[in-house]
Amino acid sequence: MAEELKMPESKNFISAFIEEDTAPGGQYEGMQVHTRFPPEPNGYLHIGHCKALCIDFGTAEQFGGICNLRMDDTNPTKEDTEYVDAIKEDIHWLGFDWQDRFYYASDYFDKMYECAVELIKKGLAYVCELTPEQMKEMRGDLTHPAVSPFRDRPAAESLDLFERMKNGEFPNGAMTLRAKIDLASGNFNLRDPALYRINHMTHHRTGDKWCIYPMYDFAHPIEDAMEHITHSLCSLEFEAHRPLYNWVVDNCPLPAKPRQIEFARLGINYTVMSKRKLRQLVEEGKVSGWDDPRMPTLCGLRRRGYTPASIRNFCERIGVAKAASTVEFAFLEHCLREDLNETAHRVMAVLHPVKLVVTNYPEGRSETFTVENNPADPAAGTRELPFGRELYIEADDFLETPVPKYKRLYPGNEVRLKGAYLVTCTGCRKDAAGNVTEVLCEYDPDSRGGDPADGRKVKGATIHWVDAATARDAEVRLYDNLFSDADPDGGDKNFLDCLNPASLEVLTGCKVEASLADAKPSDRFQFMRVGYFCADSRDSSPARPVFNRAVSLKDSFKP
Repeated sequence: MAEELKMPESKNFISAFIEEDTAPGGQYEGMQVHTRFPPEPNGYLHIGHCKALCIDFGTAEQFGGICNLRMDDTNPTKEDTEYVDAIKEDIHWLGFDWQDRFYYASDYFDKMYECAVELIKKGLAYVCELTPEQMKEMRGDLTHPAVSPFRDRPAAESLDLFERMKNGEFPNGAMTLRAKIDLASGNFNLRDPALYRINHMTHHRTGDKWCIYPMYDFAHPIEDAMEHITHSLCSLEFEAHRPLYNWVVDNCPLPAKPRQIEFARLGINYTVMSKRKLRQLVEEGKVSGWDDPRMPTLCGLRRRGYTPASIRNFCERIGVAKAASTVEFAFLEHCLREDLNETAHRVMAVLHPVKLVVTNYPEGRSETFTVENNPADPAAGTRELPFGRELYIEADDFLETPVPKYKRLYPGNEVRLKGAYLVTCTGCRKDAAGNVTEVLCEYDPDSRGGDPADGRKVKGATIHWVDAATARDAEVRLYDNLFSDADPDGGDKNFLDCLNPASLEVLTGCKVEASLADAKPSDRFQFMRVGYFCADSRDSSPARPVFNRAVSLKDSFKP
């Protein structure tokens, strides 16, 4: 399990409500705060779920309470145990734990059926034979109430039909069980909503025991009450459903009365967070899978190199609000840079290599330099870097004819090789096509460590390098936003038309320092002067290192 991470205390409207509820005279006075995180196991968690996850688990932590994990598996058409396992892994990775409080909505199917029967007996529910299309046509509008010719069906008849629905006598869509609330309500969720529908499909846990399944609006409050949840924290689209939530709690034989509180969902630019659309990207091969590092899924972000601390810090800092808003993806990247700047080891990697030959360095000689792993963390220690006559540098660190303000290698210019020596460029060698194959330089033997003995000022840049004799070949994957449009979900757009053709660039033949051959999956590094990278958790191996760019060094976010 990931290291323990604590959510900073924050005062938001949810915290204020809970403080009021648990204070003397409040409805939950003397009770432990109890929340739940109820994902539907029909896809992988994404960064949008993460906000809800952090609110549910983080709020419980803040008040010394507990949080359940519950799989909302009321819809057997889309659910799979693969998603259940992935959700549990993601939550643990973020540093949260539900201990022994892991549940399924399907745990309560018998209780839900019992509640439905009780509502029918009370005259508060009835079996309706309208098709979904007819129900929609008869829903009415703000000046006309809804209509159902079956609303006054006797309770005994509805009880008989409901049992026969359960026993599988009717086909899908033939009947529903509806609540009898208010056909003229201005809140259309109260216009006799469906509580149960027929669905002849095998459930991933209950098999073929049931062919009727509860609607979420009916199941949700029953699940919460059965688990003695005090505060049911939901995204804002459930605000209009709260009266129905309360109606179910008030009219069913349940052991507790939870309070539903809604907050705004997380929106981020340059991405989509509809599970249906993410599934489409996977199934149509637009990405390599749910864990493609360009995906906003937690497994994709983890594979790309994001850390639990960066994601939790992001969710904390964007706050909890009632009004919907869109957060810049650049802010998520900013939070990652902040974390990796403190924790990532600095290493040498050359993505577009050209050979640098130190012509006055003795042939056959080599030496080592001691370099710090992270200047921001002395406890990270040091490592030894080999140095010899032939090195690799970035191709763009040399120009035969420099442009104005260019301070890297060009004939006559002196630069620092990071942690090693001062070198002065003396020229280059080219192939028959005029391409530079080798850059030539001479080193100052009295400048070991980059400090010249005579104390002269060096105006050239400090560039990174890799020893050619010990360098390892690596594949480097440069990831960018999956979408080129900041709002791929907006208006009449087809989100697939907004895909960024430059979202992935694969570089082969990159040269990395020998120590990186030992990188373990998901180890994170700063490639000096290049960016932050992560050893790919699927494809990287000592024989074939593969690194994903998590984020560039340059921060475009402006607070």
